[in-house]
Amino acid sequence: SIWTEGCRDGDTAAVIRALSASGVSVDDIWDLVNAPGQHPAAIPVLLDWLVNINDRVPVDSRRRVLEAIVRALTVRAARPVAAKPLIAVFRSLGDPSDWAVRWAVGNALAVVADDSNFDEVSELVQAREYGAARQMVVHGLSRSKDPRAVDLLVRLLADDDVVAHAAYALGRRRAVRAREALAGLL
Repeated sequence: SIWTEGCRDGDTAAVIRALSASGVSVDDIWDLVNAPGQHPAAIPVLLDWLVNINDRVPVDSRRRVLEAIVRALTVRAARPVAAKPLIAVFRSLGDPSDWAVRWAVGNALAVVADDSNFDEVSELVQAREYGAARQMVVHGLSRSKDPRAVDLLVRLLADDDVVAHAAYALGRRRAVRAREALAGLL
């Protein structure tokens, strides 16, 4: 992960200018990640850059800038508006070296997805080809009120990549009907 690495000035100058025009003054996108608060004025700008990143950011900088934007969108203020674009990004990452970025996108989805995104989230967490990058998406299902969530989480107990996160989510939900499946893991 490049979490503490930051982005070179040239990589993010245009994003920073766009944020400034919306009233969000930062020296680096990572300032949004590391500062407390929800920064709601930054959300539309970050989403615009997220969906247009391939056209606006050079390939050699894209991964760094993408991770910074994704982590800056990992706030409740981005719920649920950021979920669909983040789901699209999660699906689009194909390079095995993008595992950490996909995991960061999953972490963002754990915060911003809600039950209006349940079908898409359900597809993601069941797609084993995404491996452990699904962990935090599964974790986020602990907030779901969708009646299908418990059964989905119980099925995910059989998936070695996400079993611990499924067990955690079931525990947070206090899902009584999952006790037997959870006991089988002891």
